[in-house]
Amino acid sequence: MAGVSGCMKYSMFIFNFLFWVCGSVILGVSIWIRVSKDVQQELEIDSSLFAGVDLLIAVGSIIMVLGFLGCCGAIKESRCMLLLFFIGLLLILILQVTAGILGAVYRSQIETSLNKTLAESVNSLQSSTEESKKFQEMFHEFESMNECCGLVNGLADWGQNANTLFGSSKVCTCEPEKESTDLCIPLRGRYVYKRPCGTVIIEYLKDHLLVIVGIAFGLAVIEMLGLGFSMSLYCQIQKK
Repeated sequence: MAGVSGCMKYSMFIFNFLFWVCGSVILGVSIWIRVSKDVQQELEIDSSLFAGVDLLIAVGSIIMVLGFLGCCGAIKESRCMLLLFFIGLLLILILQVTAGILGAVYRSQIETSLNKTLAESVNSLQSSTEESKKFQEMFHEFESMNECCGLVNGLADWGQNANTLFGSSKVCTCEPEKESTDLCIPLRGRYVYKRPCGTVIIEYLKDHLLVIVGIAFGLAVIEMLGLGFSMSLYCQIQKK
């Protein structure tokens, strides 16, 4: 009877041990952020971002479980654990491919939904509630950093808050040294940034789409290697 390849066995173990360590780090940091008020204040994380943190907790947990199954399955030569690892990794790969296909098919609907979300966020710029004021202050900083104004229609998006002072400057106001550039236009007795921030956000997402696709492709390759190693080891143990 054929034996189990020691090289494949320990390669599988090391790979999944690193996989498990990554999952542990993601899970630990995510839980720390979720429960620590001090960290939330330092990183400026509010309740609206908890969904993302909860998602990281779920991802970290899944990676830990898969890493554990892969490690123990390889070192103990357990067909059951290797099969569970294979099925779990295969399901993740299928979900990943499905998400990519749906993203490509419904790309126009996603862009429409994003534009709708930006339009709805304009209400927060025009509101006078305390919660909206926090958003406005953060968005003013975003405008200054990215040299843009408003979300969709420039200064008009601010409504009656167009002359609001944050620190020493009004919203959308160009820096003095940039007033003569193409970035700014004269409006209501001052120079304001011409480009809407919605355009900046959409351009940013498009520019980084290639990076996201590249990461997804890299993960898919690693996942397929993991599937191949686990099934090969499973078959070797079966023939042992």
